[in-house]
Amino acid sequence: MTVIAEHRSEPPSAVHHDPPTFDEVYAAHYADLTVQLYAYFGDRQEAQDVVQEAFCRALARWRKVSRYDDPVAWIRRVAWNLAVSRWRRTKTALGFLRRQPVLELHADGPGPDRVALIAALAELPDNHRRALVLHYLADMPVAEVAHREGVAEGTVKSWLHRGRTAMAARLNLTEATGGQP
Repeated sequence: MTVIAEHRSEPPSAVHHDPPTFDEVYAAHYADLTVQLYAYFGDRQEAQDVVQEAFCRALARWRKVSRYDDPVAWIRRVAWNLAVSRWRRTKTALGFLRRQPVLELHADGPGPDRVALIAALAELPDNHRRALVLHYLADMPVAEVAHREGVAEGTVKSWLHRGRTAMAARLNLTEATGGQP
Protein backbone atom coordinates (compact mmCIF):
# COMPACT_ATOMS: atom_id res chain seq x y z
CA MET A 1 0.00 0.00 0.00
CA THR A 2 1.32 3.43 -1.01
CA VAL A 3 0.52 6.48 1.00
CA ILE A 4 0.33 9.69 -0.89
CA ALA A 5 1.07 12.63 1.28
CA GLU A 6 -1.27 15.50 0.86
CA HIS A 7 0.27 18.84 0.15
CA ARG A 8 -1.03 21.21 2.74
CA SER A 9 -0.85 24.95 2.35
CA GLU A 10 -0.42 27.22 5.30
CA PRO A 11 -3.58 28.57 6.82
CA PRO A 12 -4.49 32.03 5.50
CA SER A 13 -3.60 33.69 8.79
CA ALA A 14 -0.05 32.37 8.62
CA VAL A 15 0.64 33.62 5.08
CA HIS A 16 3.62 35.94 5.26
CA HIS A 17 3.21 39.17 3.34
CA ASP A 18 6.22 41.15 2.26
CA PRO A 19 6.35 44.56 3.90
CA PRO A 20 5.09 47.38 1.69
CA THR A 21 7.64 49.26 -0.35
CA PHE A 22 8.40 52.85 0.46
CA ASP A 23 7.03 53.95 -2.92
CA GLU A 24 3.74 52.19 -2.26
CA VAL A 25 3.31 53.81 1.13
CA TYR A 26 4.33 57.22 -0.18
CA ALA A 27 1.92 57.05 -3.13
CA ALA A 28 -0.95 55.82 -0.98
CA HIS A 29 -0.59 58.15 2.01
CA TYR A 30 1.29 61.37 1.13
CA ALA A 31 -1.84 63.28 0.08
CA ASP A 32 -3.89 62.15 3.10
CA LEU A 33 -1.17 63.10 5.56
CA THR A 34 -0.71 66.45 3.84
CA VAL A 35 -4.43 67.21 4.16
CA GLN A 36 -4.33 66.35 7.87
CA LEU A 37 -1.35 68.60 8.53
CA TYR A 38 -2.81 71.34 6.33
CA ALA A 39 -5.87 71.36 8.57
CA TYR A 40 -3.53 71.75 11.56
CA PHE A 41 -1.20 74.38 10.11
CA GLY A 42 -3.58 76.25 7.87
CA ASP A 43 -0.63 76.52 5.49
CA ARG A 44 -0.38 74.02 2.65
CA GLN A 45 3.31 74.64 2.00
CA GLU A 46 4.20 74.03 5.65
CA ALA A 47 2.08 70.88 5.67
CA GLN A 48 3.79 69.58 2.54
CA ASP A 49 7.22 70.35 4.02
CA VAL A 50 6.47 68.53 7.27
CA VAL A 51 5.03 65.45 5.56
CA GLN A 52 7.92 65.37 3.12
CA GLU A 53 10.39 65.55 6.01
CA ALA A 54 8.58 62.71 7.79
CA PHE A 55 8.79 60.55 4.67
CA CYS A 56 12.49 61.39 4.30
CA ARG A 57 13.09 60.19 7.84
CA ALA A 58 11.08 57.05 7.16
CA LEU A 59 13.07 56.33 4.01
CA ALA A 60 16.33 56.57 5.95
CA ARG A 61 15.02 53.86 8.33
CA TRP A 62 12.77 51.99 5.89
CA ARG A 63 14.11 48.50 6.69
CA LYS A 64 12.97 48.92 10.27
CA VAL A 65 9.89 51.12 9.71
CA SER A 66 8.47 48.86 6.98
CA ARG A 67 8.32 45.96 9.42
CA TYR A 68 6.14 47.85 11.91
CA ASP A 69 2.52 46.76 12.14
CA ASP A 70 1.53 50.19 10.76
CA PRO A 71 4.40 52.10 9.11
CA VAL A 72 2.01 54.92 8.18
CA ALA A 73 1.26 55.50 11.87
CA TRP A 74 4.99 55.98 12.49
CA ILE A 75 5.24 58.46 9.60
CA ARG A 76 2.11 60.28 10.82
CA ARG A 77 3.55 60.55 14.35
CA VAL A 78 6.83 61.94 13.01
CA ALA A 79 4.96 64.45 10.83
CA TRP A 80 2.82 65.61 13.76
CA ASN A 81 5.88 65.91 16.00
CA LEU A 82 7.62 68.00 13.36
CA ALA A 83 4.50 70.16 12.98
CA VAL A 84 4.28 70.79 16.72
CA SER A 85 8.00 71.59 16.87
CA ARG A 86 7.67 74.09 14.03
CA TRP A 87 4.63 75.64 15.64
CA ARG A 88 6.50 76.02 18.95
CA ARG A 89 9.55 77.52 17.26
CA THR A 90 7.36 79.98 15.38
CA LYS A 91 5.49 80.90 18.55
CA THR A 92 8.78 81.46 20.39
CA ALA A 93 10.20 83.56 17.55
CA LEU A 94 7.06 85.71 17.34
CA GLY A 95 7.12 86.23 21.11
CA PHE A 96 10.73 87.33 20.88
CA LEU A 97 9.94 89.74 18.05
CA ARG A 98 7.01 91.23 19.98
CA ARG A 99 9.31 92.00 22.91
CA GLN A 100 11.77 93.90 20.73
CA PRO A 101 11.55 97.69 20.69
CA VAL A 102 10.06 99.09 17.54
CA LEU A 103 12.59 101.23 15.76
CA GLU A 104 11.19 103.37 13.04
CA LEU A 105 13.87 104.01 10.52
CA HIS A 106 13.45 107.26 8.72
CA ALA A 107 15.06 107.75 5.37
CA ASP A 108 15.14 111.23 4.01
CA GLY A 109 13.84 111.64 0.50
CA PRO A 110 16.09 112.83 -2.24
CA GLY A 111 17.33 116.37 -1.82
CA PRO A 112 16.54 119.14 -4.30
CA ASP A 113 19.93 118.76 -6.01
CA ARG A 114 19.33 115.06 -6.67
CA VAL A 115 15.83 115.71 -7.97
CA ALA A 116 17.19 118.37 -10.31
CA LEU A 117 19.99 116.05 -11.48
CA ILE A 118 17.57 113.20 -12.24
CA ALA A 119 15.20 115.55 -14.06
CA ALA A 120 18.07 116.97 -16.13
CA LEU A 121 19.35 113.50 -17.00
CA ALA A 122 15.85 112.47 -18.10
CA GLU A 123 15.82 115.27 -20.68
CA LEU A 124 19.04 114.13 -22.39
CA PRO A 125 19.09 111.89 -25.45
CA ASP A 126 19.43 108.21 -24.46
CA ASN A 127 23.01 107.79 -25.71
CA HIS A 128 24.25 110.92 -23.86
CA ARG A 129 22.47 109.85 -20.66
CA ARG A 130 23.89 106.30 -20.85
CA ALA A 131 27.40 107.63 -21.46
CA LEU A 132 27.20 110.00 -18.47
CA VAL A 133 25.75 107.39 -16.15
CA LEU A 134 28.20 104.66 -17.16
CA HIS A 135 31.24 106.92 -17.07
CA TYR A 136 30.52 109.00 -13.97
CA LEU A 137 28.23 106.85 -11.85
CA ALA A 138 29.43 103.35 -12.81
CA ASP A 139 33.08 104.51 -13.04
CA MET A 140 33.61 102.93 -16.45
CA PRO A 141 36.51 104.27 -18.52
CA VAL A 142 35.69 105.77 -21.93
CA ALA A 143 37.08 102.68 -23.69
CA GLU A 144 34.78 100.36 -21.75
CA VAL A 145 31.73 102.55 -22.41
CA ALA A 146 32.64 102.56 -26.10
CA HIS A 147 32.96 98.79 -26.16
CA ARG A 148 29.66 98.32 -24.30
CA GLU A 149 27.82 100.70 -26.61
CA GLY A 150 29.54 99.36 -29.75
CA VAL A 151 30.88 102.77 -30.85
CA ALA A 152 34.27 104.46 -31.20
CA GLU A 153 35.90 106.10 -28.17
CA GLY A 154 35.67 109.48 -29.92
CA THR A 155 31.89 109.04 -30.13
CA VAL A 156 31.69 108.41 -26.38
CA LYS A 157 33.86 111.48 -25.71
CA SER A 158 31.51 113.52 -27.89
CA TRP A 159 28.45 112.17 -26.03
CA LEU A 160 30.08 112.97 -22.69
CA HIS A 161 30.95 116.51 -23.78
CA ARG A 162 27.47 117.17 -25.19
CA GLY A 163 25.83 115.56 -22.14
CA ARG A 164 27.89 117.66 -19.70
CA THR A 165 27.14 120.82 -21.67
CA ALA A 166 23.40 120.09 -21.71
CA MET A 167 23.41 119.20 -18.01
CA ALA A 168 25.27 122.41 -17.13
CA ALA A 169 22.72 124.46 -19.06
CA ARG A 170 19.76 122.67 -17.44
CA LEU A 171 21.26 122.99 -13.97
CA ASN A 172 22.45 126.58 -14.56
CA LEU A 173 26.11 125.59 -14.11
CA THR A 174 29.18 126.38 -16.14
CA GLU A 175 31.17 123.42 -17.38
CA ALA A 176 34.36 123.36 -15.34
CA THR A 177 36.04 120.38 -16.96
CA GLY A 178 37.62 122.29 -19.83
CA GLY A 179 38.90 119.24 -21.68
CA GLN A 180 39.08 115.49 -21.61
CA PRO A 181 36.38 113.54 -19.76
